[in-house]
Amino acid sequence: MRFQIIVKNILDFIFSLLFLIILLPIFVIIAIVIKLDSKGSAFFIQERVGKDGKLFKVYKFRTMYQNNKQMKIDEYYTEENDPRITRIGRFLRKTSLDELPQLINIIKGEMSFIGPRPTLKYQVDQYNEFQMQRLKMRPGVTGWAQVNGRNSIPWSERIKYDVYYVNNYSLFFDLKILLKTVKVVLSHDGIYGEKENFVIKD
Repeated sequence: MRFQIIVKNILDFIFSLLFLIILLPIFVIIAIVIKLDSKGSAFFIQERVGKDGKLFKVYKFRTMYQNNKQMKIDEYYTEENDPRITRIGRFLRKTSLDELPQLINIIKGEMSFIGPRPTLKYQVDQYNEFQMQRLKMRPGVTGWAQVNGRNSIPWSERIKYDVYYVNNYSLFFDLKILLKTVKVVLSHDGIYGEKENFVIKD
């Protein structure tokens, strides 16, 4: 398994650098459209928990209005008709294009193309011993939980999928998830979920 992880990390770096170069014009276009659509930075940067509990800054294209705290809506939960989401933000979320800047995180060795999604520290603080296992691998842009329900299933169930992935990792497993991810993105499944799905339980 260790050899496969090394190969995974090498492939992550090579392909993320290649995709970043190829997609640079699209990055620029999206950034410009975001700036024209609403005031604020084109990027959303937030602290997340990575491999072995190490904190890092995750990069995304901004999909919400810059100053939205006055709307008094749960900052950790986003619903489909959330008034904080901008016009271009709805499109970016629907197509998952808001995740593209995470190529930078992959190049930096903080993330992988495939792995458990990076979570917030307040969530990790609630993990039990079993759930902590999901931190044994680099977080991913997509993962086993993402192709098995995404936000439509409870956090506790997503964590179980993540732990299964960590304990049964192989390059073939990654390929399987990659193929399933294409279907999920094209179908727009699981982008939003019920609020109770974001609560971590034992």
